[in-house]
Amino acid sequence: MKVLYLDLGMGAAGDMLAAALYELLEEEEKKAFLEKMNALGIPGVVFEAEKSVKCGVTGTHMRVTVNGGEEESRDHHDHDHEHDHEHTHGHDHEHTHEQDHDHEHEHEHHHEHHGIREIYALLEGLPLSEKVKEDAKAVYARIADAESRVHGHPVEEIHFHEVGSMDAVADVTAVCLLLEMIGPEKIAASPVHVGSGTVKCAHGILPVPAPAAALLLENVPVYSGAIRGELCTPTGAALLSRFVSSFGEMPLMRVKRIGYGMGKKDFEIANCVRAMLGESGDGRDEVAVLTTNLDDDTPEKIGFAVETLLAEGALDVTTAPLGMKKNRPGVELTVLCRPEDGERFARLLFLHTSTLGIRERVERRYVLSRSEETRETALGPVRVKKASGYGVRREKIEYEDLRRAARENGLSLRETEEKLRG
Repeated sequence: MKVLYLDLGMGAAGDMLAAALYELLEEEEKKAFLEKMNALGIPGVVFEAEKSVKCGVTGTHMRVTVNGGEEESRDHHDHDHEHDHEHTHGHDHEHTHEQDHDHEHEHEHHHEHHGIREIYALLEGLPLSEKVKEDAKAVYARIADAESRVHGHPVEEIHFHEVGSMDAVADVTAVCLLLEMIGPEKIAASPVHVGSGTVKCAHGILPVPAPAAALLLENVPVYSGAIRGELCTPTGAALLSRFVSSFGEMPLMRVKRIGYGMGKKDFEIANCVRAMLGESGDGRDEVAVLTTNLDDDTPEKIGFAVETLLAEGALDVTTAPLGMKKNRPGVELTVLCRPEDGERFARLLFLHTSTLGIRERVERRYVLSRSEETRETALGPVRVKKASGYGVRREKIEYEDLRRAARENGLSLRETEEKLRG
């Protein structure tokens, strides 16, 4: 299984994540990536990769200019009021890291605002695959939801400021495109260093992490440290929440490539995101198994609970009949999830069922590497799920696509599958 691990000891932001991923490419791929980014037509944007050295380590800094200018901003420091941001609306706080990283190329001048519809329309018009467009839109949807919760306005009324500027759109698009090019089957990351202190924006002086970033980092292990300033920006947090499936120690893997995405400022600690790409060691991982017995819930409630758990990202949910005390027929409900998500799914079980207690255990399992591709066929596009490992290779057409094709063409499932495979 191809595994990507992100070392976030100095936080995360769009341009640093993009630079670290860029370094994982072959030289020809790097050239093709930069050419594609600069040919997308994001208004006024020029995307460049620059060599950068931090603490003796050579990496890449992504320089994004908009109409010839590179945007800057500063963190707030006590007794240093000249370090003030230019946040016209304060609808987003992509203001950090000029002091620590200068990740997101923030502004010291007023600029145009963009709503979620304008961002979606821009992304839809870019010459990119549907997957990259959907990933980029999903990242912005997460940011819009966080901003909506922070400011108490509907998502449709949120106007992005720094995070909606064209250089930030370029950073988000770059990360989504790079992940498509690299194709990791699993993305894991270290706990996130968020920095410390405060930042100043139009709303006043706010604690680090900024409110939107804090919401985007819910259920993610984070920590603070001696470095003053915001190390994890809302864009960085949104990208992590979209793509990273687990946070913790580096998994067992054979590392093939290492990339360093650099910020601008220098510290005693190398100011970078480190990306490590490799193969999982033995095709095994760990899952949490949550089990509860139910004897007083209706079939409708149990069915709704199963649907909700799956929609929330459970790896699997199963039910099985069993006999319980007082000769009552019951249902055993079992949820498989990542170990770090155990508490979140326990809360959902308590919310959506009548259970009074949940059993949890962590188990190791053997797994095949899994991937999905979309194929064009005579009956339209269909998704094909693939699995391989331990000397086995198999593939299966996604059932929903198989069912759609059968209904649209008046065929049985067997006939449809034969035509699709033929």
